[in-house]
Amino acid sequence: MRRLVRSVRDRFQDEKFLHMLEGVEVLVSKVLSVAMLIVILVAVYDLSIFLIRDFLVPEVFSPDFGRFSVSLFKIFGLFLNVLIALEILENITAYLKKHVIQVELVIVTSLIAVARKIIILDLEQKTAFDLSALGFAILSLSVSYWLVRNALRKPGTPPDSH
Repeated sequence: MRRLVRSVRDRFQDEKFLHMLEGVEVLVSKVLSVAMLIVILVAVYDLSIFLIRDFLVPEVFSPDFGRFSVSLFKIFGLFLNVLIALEILENITAYLKKHVIQVELVIVTSLIAVARKIIILDLEQKTAFDLSALGFAILSLSVSYWLVRNALRKPGTPPDSH
């Protein structure tokens, strides 16, 4: 019993405990990476099926005028879903490489997600409050991105050198 208590106490010493936590973080990040790869593959498959079904195999007997403009918003939404998933995967792999969450990358991913929401937005079903909230989200994320970019810039380098 004393050995067990001593073993547990040794494992919970600061350095050993932090090393164990880091190992768990790496394992979780790797599992998330594999899961995100599956999500990306399914999203690309979904996009491919949509494109094949709606554009390469048109319905010959019932031509719908204006159908392309309606489908275009769905296509943009599906493309942006894949792009967002790729950005999230990039966040995870950047964490695995540097063990630091890159705030700039997270903000860019958020901006893409909000842009996707705006692109697929049905204006007839949204209120002024919804549009104001999206506008505020874009403004907040844009200011945050600008602040982070300027904070990360090395002194003496021009703003466009990134």
